[in-house]
Order: sequence, then C-alpha cells, then structure tokens
Amino acid sequence: MSDEKRTHTPMDPQEQFQEKIVADSPRLCPDDTFAFKCHPGVSCFNQCCSDVNIFLSPYDVLRMAKRLGMTSSEFLEKYTLLPIHKDMKIPIVLLRMNADEHKTCSFLTDGGCSIYEDRPWPCRMYPLGLAAQKDTPDGWRGDRFYFLLKEDVCKGHNEPQEWTVRQWLDDQGIDEYDLWGEAFKELTLHEYFENGGTLSPEKMHMLYTACYDLDKFREFVFSLFGERTVKVKADVIEAFKGRLDKRGMFKEEPSETAKEGTR
Repeated sequence: MSDEKRTHTPMDPQEQFQEKIVADSPRLCPDDTFAFKCHPGVSCFNQCCSDVNIFLSPYDVLRMAKRLGMTSSEFLEKYTLLPIHKDMKIPIVLLRMNADEHKTCSFLTDGGCSIYEDRPWPCRMYPLGLAAQKDTPDGWRGDRFYFLLKEDVCKGHNEPQEWTVRQWLDDQGIDEYDLWGEAFKELTLHEYFENGGTLSPEKMHMLYTACYDLDKFREFVFSLFGERTVKVKADVIEAFKGRLDKRGMFKEEPSETAKEGTR
C-alpha cells in the first residue's frame, strides 16, 4: 500500500487513540527500566480507575464474565459499551463507567479493584503500553515496542521501586493475555481491512458475536448439529498452550496427486 493511500485511509477511534499516545511517548525495550509502584499509601490511589477508556479484548470479556458468574451476553449488556463510528473497521468494546460524578469503574472499591486477579489487559499493563505492527507474510515478527504512560495525576511514578519492562510483564501475568490476544490481533490486522475493506452492519454484528459474545456464538454452533458440546482437537489445545506453531496448523495439506508425484 502506498504512503499516499495509507495517509488517506480513515482510522477507527481506537487507532486514533493509540497513535496519539505512541507519538508522545518514548520507546522502551524489554530490558529498559522505569520506577513505579501502586499501593493504598499513594495519594492518588484509585483515581486512575475513573473516567478512562478501557478497550476490552475477547479474552478480557471471558475472564471477567467468568469471575462474575455471568454469561458473556449478560456481561456485555451490563458492563460494556459498543461505540459506533463511521470509520470503525471491527467492533470496539469499551468497559462502561458508572454514571456518577467521577465516572468510576464498576469494579472499584475503597480497597482497590474487586476483580483484581481477572482485571483486563490494559489495567494489567499500566503504566506500560504496547505498540505492534502486523507480522510479515514471510513469518518475520512485526516491530513491537513498549512505552511509558506517565500522567501527572499518577504519583506511583515517584515511588522508588524499579522494574525492567520484562519484570513488569512477568509480575502482572501478561503472557496468558498476550497468548490469546495474538489471534484476535491477526484478525484486526487482516489484509482485507488494510486494503480498505469495510464490513456491513450485519457482518459487523456477526463478528462481534463470534469474537465477544462467545456464549451466544457457542449456542448457535451447537444448535447447527444438535449437540451440547464440541470436541476440541488435541493439536489445537497444544497449540494454544504454546507447544505447537499455530500457523503450521492452517497450512493446506498437499493433495493426493501431489503426494503421488513426490513418491
């Protein structure tokens, strides 16, 4: 895609939000260090959990809904927003803030987050952000870098505890979220969208259901076959545990004719 075409391709709200932050933030590598600690003793404790845009991934929704004992449909209806914008490429799910004066998070308590062990990816990452480009067709990993979100209201940056980026990611349990987020990222960076493709409202709703409202999507799939469960192949389970190359699973098998020609 030429630079001229890329310049005039409209971006959805999430892309605009990310580009603004990245443009104003220095890049960090895994072994770069920063100082930060959040605890009830800092004067700003809990203030970062109000009036903030938290973009949720499908895995975030799964974890939070399960923690609350809700179906994905119930969770999405009660705790999320689905903003509509003319330049949207894919469905964007935002965590709904309370309708109080400070627009606080629904899961905020005086002691902190009430679902802390299952908090979404953006809350785990803070004060770090991640920018990533699409992997190239020949298998090279796209450029990735981290950046520090340093806001005046946050006094955690004045704490003496130091971390490397790598240590912070390990401490916050980011790996599991990134593992499940990779497949969703590949979908959002599909060449269909890169080439200017757009989804009709009907297709946008289908994608939203398949990615986020997994309980409803599962019911639909099961109803096709009159079954209550679907067996997952062993290699799929192993792949998503990181033991197999997921891309290798989707390579086309050679035809019988091709196999005979190699004998």
